[in-house]
Amino acid sequence: MRIVVVGGGTGGTIVANNLARRLTSEIRARKVRLTLLSASDRHMYQPGLLYVAFGQMMPDELYRDQASLLEPNINFYVDPVEAFELDKNQVRTKSGKVHEYDMLVIATGSRIVPETIPGLIEGAETFYTEAGAIKMFKRLREFPGGKIAIVVGVPHKCPIAPVEVVFALHDFFKARGIRDKVQIKYHYPIGRIHTIENVAKWAKPEFERMGIEYETLFNVKEVDVEHRIVKSEEGTETKYDMLIAIPPHKGMEVVENNKLGSGGWIPTDRHKLSMEGYDNVYVLGDTTNLPVSKTGSAAHFEAEVIAENIASIVKIGIPVRDYDGKVYCFIETGHDSATYAMFNYANPPDLKQPNKSMHWFKMSYNKMYWTSVRGLL
Repeated sequence: MRIVVVGGGTGGTIVANNLARRLTSEIRARKVRLTLLSASDRHMYQPGLLYVAFGQMMPDELYRDQASLLEPNINFYVDPVEAFELDKNQVRTKSGKVHEYDMLVIATGSRIVPETIPGLIEGAETFYTEAGAIKMFKRLREFPGGKIAIVVGVPHKCPIAPVEVVFALHDFFKARGIRDKVQIKYHYPIGRIHTIENVAKWAKPEFERMGIEYETLFNVKEVDVEHRIVKSEEGTETKYDMLIAIPPHKGMEVVENNKLGSGGWIPTDRHKLSMEGYDNVYVLGDTTNLPVSKTGSAAHFEAEVIAENIASIVKIGIPVRDYDGKVYCFIETGHDSATYAMFNYANPPDLKQPNKSMHWFKMSYNKMYWTSVRGLL
């Protein structure tokens, strides 16, 4: 049995490690060969970028060598896939090597596409890349006061991020002693302040408590960099002194180039996590078109289901679990408090009052991530 995992992010790493442990005896007996193909030899803890943007983490804290996170019985290659030849049960990599498989797992992730909105690259700060997070922190440190506008492109990963950045800005400027000199206005593309209804209901009074303005049904059309105006598809506009953007996302180009899914999102069975039309191809994390949040926790839960099912197929010939849409998101609510949202396909989140202990749990998880990505947590 040849198992190939494409993508060395959270989902791909967890599924590979989980399979490596579940199939140790089969790999040792050479009944199974497990291969992980990645585009990078480094692994980034992406949620840490928000902390970098507010001076709470250094960029080098976000990285580990990918090889150090993997079980030794995984064949690991830094050689990104360029061609998915699914009808031949093989993938072709940048180096020209062909990897044949019996089971394929696609976990290629997503990418930001700020270039799809005119003026967004030149006019906005963002924390979705290391360079962007550093630049944003420098701007925030120097910001003398004025109007900050937050805009949200869709779709995007880490759906709680727009809310978290509002809390972070409020506390950051309070700590600098200039909160009274800063106007913060939040813009969201649908008719409430968050996609998840219960998050919107919880966040609205919190925004009002902090004096945050908000405008809904604001889909970003363009940014007038010269005049510092952000315009919406709906015909409204907001003037700003500093613009912070959650950039729109697409799936990875390799998915689009191979015509596996519109926008880079692969059509995926919501319970089996198999690619539509291919029973031996599994998809997880940001790569799917599933109606769940594009977060590390979703990738984690999906990876556990996929690994358990592939191992079960190897051992007894059939899968044993379905994915129920489970997601767990920490929500940082300022400098020293947090809450969380836990939900699945059937049950919406029930948010609790933010507290310090949940914040410190989140801080601890930032360190525990490296254990989690090894599939040990």
